[in-house]
Amino acid sequence: MKIEIWSDVVCPFCYIGKRHLEIAMENTGLKNEVEIEWKSFQLDPHARPSEGQTLYDYLSACKGMSPDQVKNMTNQVVERAAAVGLNFDFDKAIVANTEKAHYVMHFAKERGLQLEMKERFLRAYFTEGMDLNDVDVLADLAVEVGLDRKEVLASIESDKAALGFREDVQLARDFRISGVPFIVIDRKYAVSGAQPISTFENVLKEVAAEATPTQEESADSCAVDDPNC
Repeated sequence: MKIEIWSDVVCPFCYIGKRHLEIAMENTGLKNEVEIEWKSFQLDPHARPSEGQTLYDYLSACKGMSPDQVKNMTNQVVERAAAVGLNFDFDKAIVANTEKAHYVMHFAKERGLQLEMKERFLRAYFTEGMDLNDVDVLADLAVEVGLDRKEVLASIESDKAALGFREDVQLARDFRISGVPFIVIDRKYAVSGAQPISTFENVLKEVAAEATPTQEESADSCAVDDPNC
């Protein structure tokens, strides 16, 4: 079973949805039957951090929300994450343009370490407050999962990684993907958002049995123009 997931490394529901899917794979006994490929998607291609700017400032400005609204929104997300063992710390989060992180993800895929790289980037952003704008930080994190630092830095400047990134983004447009996570199974079935674990379990079982699952209603996700992310 091939699962392709369009996602951004600064998308909270992508991290929550990832964990939901992983738990569902374990619960159904299908973990070893699934091949996952992470696809690039940018929630804000124009994101530019500025000195002294917090994530709360950024969300308040770009989403037109009050500071209280932003705090309430992020507190709810923190609770959702904690329910599956994830420790989100938005106080530490640094606004990031994620294009270069996606380049590294493509390089990691070539080396068979994309799954490990995805998890490391997500934890670095949501829990540790690391700056994913910094290529040295990206390289350090890549080394932690077993990649070569010089090769990683070279990949960030390579046309190959940039092309892979652009192909993913274009494919998202072709599929009319406007929010992530967006999960495509065997290029036949689509699941949108951080669905409950039980929903992922049902979909995996149906696909494994070569049945045709019904299209699920959209769950929590991050969209380009969504005030909740």
